[in-house]
Amino acid sequence: MNIKNAVNATKFYFEKYGFIKTVKKVFRALYNRIFKKESFFSQNERYRLWIKNNEPTAEELEEECNYKFDINPKISIVVPMYNTPMNYFKELVDCMLEQTYTNWELCLADGSPEENKEFKSIIENDERIKYKFLNENRGIAGNSNAALDMASGDYVALLDHDDLLPIFCLFEIVKTVNKYPEAEFIYTDEDKIAEKKEKRIDPHFKPDFAIDTLRSNNYITHLSIFKKELMDKLGGFKEGYDGAQDFDIILRATENTDKIVHIPKILYHWRINPNSTAMLSDSKPYAYEAGIRVIEDHLKRQGLKAKVTHGGDIKGVYEVEYEVEGNPSVSIIIPSKDNINLLKTCVNSILELTTYKNYEILIVENNSTDEKTFEYYKELEKNEKIRVVTYPEKGFNYSKIINFGVKNSNSDFVIQLNNDTKLLTPNWLEKFIGFAQRKDVGAVGARLYYDDKSIQHAGIEVGVQGIAANMYVETPKNQHAYFGRECTTRNVSAVTGACLFSRRSIYEEVGYMDEENFAVAFNDVDFCLKIRQKGYLIVYDPYIEFIHYESKTRGYELSKEKEERFNKEASNLKEKWKDVLEKSDMYSSINFAKESPNSKIRTDKIMY
Repeated sequence: MNIKNAVNATKFYFEKYGFIKTVKKVFRALYNRIFKKESFFSQNERYRLWIKNNEPTAEELEEECNYKFDINPKISIVVPMYNTPMNYFKELVDCMLEQTYTNWELCLADGSPEENKEFKSIIENDERIKYKFLNENRGIAGNSNAALDMASGDYVALLDHDDLLPIFCLFEIVKTVNKYPEAEFIYTDEDKIAEKKEKRIDPHFKPDFAIDTLRSNNYITHLSIFKKELMDKLGGFKEGYDGAQDFDIILRATENTDKIVHIPKILYHWRINPNSTAMLSDSKPYAYEAGIRVIEDHLKRQGLKAKVTHGGDIKGVYEVEYEVEGNPSVSIIIPSKDNINLLKTCVNSILELTTYKNYEILIVENNSTDEKTFEYYKELEKNEKIRVVTYPEKGFNYSKIINFGVKNSNSDFVIQLNNDTKLLTPNWLEKFIGFAQRKDVGAVGARLYYDDKSIQHAGIEVGVQGIAANMYVETPKNQHAYFGRECTTRNVSAVTGACLFSRRSIYEEVGYMDEENFAVAFNDVDFCLKIRQKGYLIVYDPYIEFIHYESKTRGYELSKEKEERFNKEASNLKEKWKDVLEKSDMYSSINFAKESPNSKIRTDKIMY
């Protein structure tokens, strides 16, 4: 946690619990830092506490068995099989027989070369289990469709033959159906289990539905549940996507319904074994190639022109680069006050690297006093791509300065960019425009680094530390944050104003940046939340990269005057967006601690 985030977290705790409890927490944190107590447990250590405090007790499981729902749908569990080991098969059947909700059927289609006669002795005593030996291997899609043909339930859930469901899984699904009877596609969180199934690791707590996140990575995967009518409309699994057939059907489902519900609980155990991508991402390389075809075909069906490639060093992560339509203009708005060395670094990096041609750099001069600054402006204005406009008021009001810059531009798109940044990505404007020209996107942000290449910004999470904070701050170079989210294109609630790209018309539509309530702090968060309120998406693109020499211009908020202003603007944000900030960020998870923006697993009992 960096200085700002630590200060914000302490203020949040102080406001909520008072002086004495805050002092105790600070001392406890220091103690834990030294003696390795709960606050500094690893994620898997924290997860063990999460399991203890949030999964049903024996008494609660008994209550589930006797619970009477208003809606009692039949759930069809569809399982394609191929050379399934006997111990895996028995454990799979056992996890179904032990379910606390009993209106289910297990549909097994076996494409193995030879039928295992022992299977019948395991399943013959329960008529809910349907088993069909296919006499041939039809591939993953074909075997899945054969299992799907047996399904007669109201909902269809997909389960791999070597994985397991916790015994309260179906109860939670039916509980959700009763709460959201209109739901047509439901998905859950998941974890991994070793050969000894008691050893559970790597919990994947997922965001709510996020289309750009899904196009970048099949984060939904397990467990996926489809209303039978939707599955019938989709026509089952398609050939040609083996290894990514679930990714294809999930994307097609999202094209055909917006009644999508996420259950933020671990309801699927993905088994780690030598043949599973849960252990080695390289175990099924064909699956990742199929993933590219899945996304390409999805985008074509949506009428979107884009190039899809593998995204970096994490298998199963993809980059989608949308094709630029026409030759739109871009204004790069850079507020500036003296400090010409910083500005030179910023401007030179843009001029030297940028491959897109139709842009201008619009420098908004704000009360500089150094004569060298104005000499530099004269030099810059010799370049036809650069204009300098003078902000007419005294003092520093970032929102006013940006609004002034936007109103002095005539471009199709604008980007607000800090002068203490350095561009690293040559085709950054093409990438930005590709996203921002989509009608459903309101703003796009980039990946920003400190000068040691650790993460400074990878999207903003709202509601953490009492307000909002940059995500995955200080994740070191060449290391990954939680499930590689720092390097995955994602929908987020907000992005930093240090590098924020949008259509010019968006500013007009949402009433520009709030000059009165957010002169310095949280103006970017407020602006993005206004965009979200209008129904637009915010996108974080990790493939657009900058160095951000943060706070070299103005320093940290340490003076009494700055602290008072910060507190006032923080209070303004809390008051204006109270309902948003009190909830869990939909692009994060309720299972993450609110004092940290870095996906730190909670260990307390959660009220879902």
